[in-house]
Amino acid sequence: MRPQIKWRTCWENDLQLADHAEISEFFRNAYGPTGAFNAKPFEGIRSWAGARPELRVIGYDERGVAAHIGGLRRYIKVGEVDLLVAELGLYAVRPDLEGLGISHSMRVMIPVLQQLGVPFGFGTVRHELKEHISRLLGRPGLATIVPGVRVRSTLPDIYPNLPPTRVDEALLVVFPIARPMSEWPTGTVIERNGPEL
Repeated sequence: MRPQIKWRTCWENDLQLADHAEISEFFRNAYGPTGAFNAKPFEGIRSWAGARPELRVIGYDERGVAAHIGGLRRYIKVGEVDLLVAELGLYAVRPDLEGLGISHSMRVMIPVLQQLGVPFGFGTVRHELKEHISRLLGRPGLATIVPGVRVRSTLPDIYPNLPPTRVDEALLVVFPIARPMSEWPTGTVIERNGPEL
């Protein structure tokens, strides 16, 4: 049985210290089982890993944060085309709720993106999550998984022993919001021009 989730859409400025503390603990618990490195960005009360989101959709149940997805409007370059998108990231479901359909409820982000008037939502996922994301998208036309695209991003911090940028060959997920998928530019390289959300 799917638990009752109450969804909250909030701008980053609306979050209080207690919210950041609760969200950071949620991410440590959600990402920690996949490796300590994945939970490390959320030490203390930091509730973001790379770029800080502009807005968040947070699901709550009687135990606290149950699910989360963040969004950030930004311009990316797809091939030679500058394109406004809402980057989606910081996606997680509390481990005890996995497999109960909560991720399907996170479609509540779609009306938020429609209100923002962005042409596309955009995100990247690891190849290991392809089946999960395909199930999440479910309904044809909701989003398209685009393989074979490399995404160049800046690191969230500068380190003397690492280059300031990295290139990922993750799966690209594109949500047509105000424009159809047929208008997504062709290109095998995306310049994020900032850190991943």
